[in-house]
Amino acid sequence: MTEEVQQIAASKAEASTPKVEYSLSGGIIARLARMGATLAFTSYQSGLLYMLGSSPQSGAQLHQSGMVKPMGLFQAGPGALVLTTGAEVLRLENVLAPDQRINQVYDGCFMPRTVHITGQLDAHDVGVGSDGEVVFVNTRYNCLATLSTRHSFRPIWRPAFVTELVDEDRCHLNGLAMRDGKPAFVTAVSRSNTIDGWRDRRADGGVVIDVASGEVVCEGLSMPHSPRWHDGRLWVLNSGTGELGYVELPTGEEKMGSFVPVAFCPGFLRGLAFHEQFAFVGLSRPRYKRFEGLPLDERLKQADSEPWCGVQVIDTTNGACVDWFRIDGDVGELYDVEIVNGFTCAMTVSPNSVDSTTLITFEEQ
Repeated sequence: MTEEVQQIAASKAEASTPKVEYSLSGGIIARLARMGATLAFTSYQSGLLYMLGSSPQSGAQLHQSGMVKPMGLFQAGPGALVLTTGAEVLRLENVLAPDQRINQVYDGCFMPRTVHITGQLDAHDVGVGSDGEVVFVNTRYNCLATLSTRHSFRPIWRPAFVTELVDEDRCHLNGLAMRDGKPAFVTAVSRSNTIDGWRDRRADGGVVIDVASGEVVCEGLSMPHSPRWHDGRLWVLNSGTGELGYVELPTGEEKMGSFVPVAFCPGFLRGLAFHEQFAFVGLSRPRYKRFEGLPLDERLKQADSEPWCGVQVIDTTNGACVDWFRIDGDVGELYDVEIVNGFTCAMTVSPNSVDSTTLITFEEQ
């Protein structure tokens, strides 16, 4: 890699920049710096992948890259990110050596190196198995899928209540929890087996499904999202109630587990990542019909609170919000949240930007 790399300007969004205001707690940047991590989050509404880190001067550094409907995000090893977008699955690789910086600021530069065109599958959460295989939630076809060199996707699993592989979003399968390098649990808004049937079950039809057994292990949820296996527990966002919690999985003769709420966050929740006992939770402001009429409405009234867009850091030992990052203005919806470990101030490059074609790096002989 040549020294000119350090002079390349950070990539900028191709689309017009939405009018927004950012605010944050006094401790979140110091927290990320102690973690040695960058906080990444996606917004399909703004078409941006955000990276929040600590600058060399210990200030907040927010980088944005334009993506077409960015959704699920997963750190695949120390120097790679996998991202689902409107019609593609992207793999972004860090091209900087440990002692290199972009503009004397960014210690990680994630370039799009593999762009796999899937077509518009409404892909949501994504993970990477221990064998390196990409697994993503194919919401439009109600299944888990992986990439195919010939076709749009290769289905690998679907819920037992969905009777056929068909282009109908029946149950709104959305979330994926990886465990020991394999897909372990998924979330769906309902058990519906008819096109768009999930929209009539938003208030209490949500389920968590064990991928290996195919059994529903928790039910009665409101639009659950972002299942994550962390520290021996299955965590879930009960989005329609604004609650972060975990699932007490069934044991012995028990047939059904139960959701245990840990914290209420003022927003429609999507996007969940962990560092030790701290949960980084994505919040959105519900604006559309799919969000109306949920238990969240009453919870917000009881709390005399308006819904947020942003990320809250929750101490899972007591449910307290200890840090936060907030977005006000034109952007009101986030989808996924990921902690990018090993980089205190990372940036990404849009595949449609000038930087993606002019920043040239190569392996040493």
